[in-house]
Order: sequence, then C-alpha cells, then structure tokens
Amino acid sequence: MARRSYPTDLTDAEWRVVSPLLPAVKPGGRPRSVDVREVLHGVRCLPRSGGAWRLAPHESPPWPTVYAYFQRWQADGTWERIAGVLRRDLGLGRRAAPSAAILDSQSAKTTEQGGRTTITRARRSPAASATFSLIPKDCC
Repeated sequence: MARRSYPTDLTDAEWRVVSPLLPAVKPGGRPRSVDVREVLHGVRCLPRSGGAWRLAPHESPPWPTVYAYFQRWQADGTWERIAGVLRRDLGLGRRAAPSAAILDSQSAKTTEQGGRTTITRARRSPAASATFSLIPKDCC
C-alpha cells in the first residue's frame, strides 16, 4: 500500500539537496533501522502541529526516535549546514550571509515606563508570628 502524502513531506528535488548533508551511519555501529527521509518528514510537520512531537504522522518513525535524531542533528550542526546550503542555493538573488536584522517591537522590553511605583507590603497573620502564644494573657 502506498504511503499517503502530506503537505510537509520533502519533494524528490528537496531530498536530493538535503540527503548529502545528513550524517552517515557511524562505522562499527548498528545498521540504521529507520528511513531518515521519514524522520525528516516527522521533523517538518512540527511547525504545523504547534511543536507537539506526539502529533507526527503515523507513517513516520515513533516520535522519540524523530526527537532523538532532531537533537543529535542540532548538536552536531547538521541543521546549520542545511540552512546554509538552502540560504546559498535558494537565496533568490540575496547574499548568502544576511547584512541586516529586524527587531520585532513586540519582543522589545516595554515594562520600564518610569513614573511612580507603589509597593504594598504583605500582611502577616498572627499564626506566622514567633511571638504568638496559645496561653491567654489574663492567665497566670
């Protein structure tokens, strides 16, 4: 039975660009039992699902496997290499290295407005006081 296609799946052209950038199997280790293209399909569905690893397509490997590959590739710089190649090859007439950055006004600090601030002290209960006694004052 053929696998159902998802909008986040890699096309054959994208796979030809990305596949040489993925790390090879380590020598002497166990042979790879998962299809790394399916792992990439699982990673690519994350933005669509809001970042929920457990919402990966059923055809992809189990989510802990996809997550482990994602973390491993993040630690060894695979994602940076892929982004660099895509930036270079698909730059659409732009420079390979960005020359400017944009700061979103929503991410700027907006709490420091000046003006007068008032601090209200917390009330202390008699039970929290060390001088509170269970012995009535008129006794003894």
